[in-house]
Amino acid sequence: MPKHRIYTTSFASVYPLYVAKAEKKGRSKAEVDQIISWLTGYGQKELQIQLEKQTDFEAFFAEAPAINPSRALIKGVVCGVRVEDVKEPTMREIRYLDKLIDELARGKTMDQILRRK
Repeated sequence: MPKHRIYTTSFASVYPLYVAKAEKKGRSKAEVDQIISWLTGYGQKELQIQLEKQTDFEAFFAEAPAINPSRALIKGVVCGVRVEDVKEPTMREIRYLDKLIDELARGKTMDQILRRK
């Protein structure tokens, strides 16, 4: 079975959409970056390098310095798919990120989004 096309899509092409979704709801690019950092371990410099390199989603998550073990606490539906039921590891990471950005846009606090309850 061929890979889903999102795997070969550059993270840099989707990143502005995450930021726009957040800003449209009164949130900030800094909050989007904080979510990405929490999930992947990329610092601001490393994230910028990944964006400049046009790294695809598969490599973006494969090269992530410190995938957060608390990401397993992320539950719910995004794009009609329950994130905790996604079997393929890379697709699950992508869905986790999508879910966190959705939560940001829906007005959840950063403590709730980053599972610090």
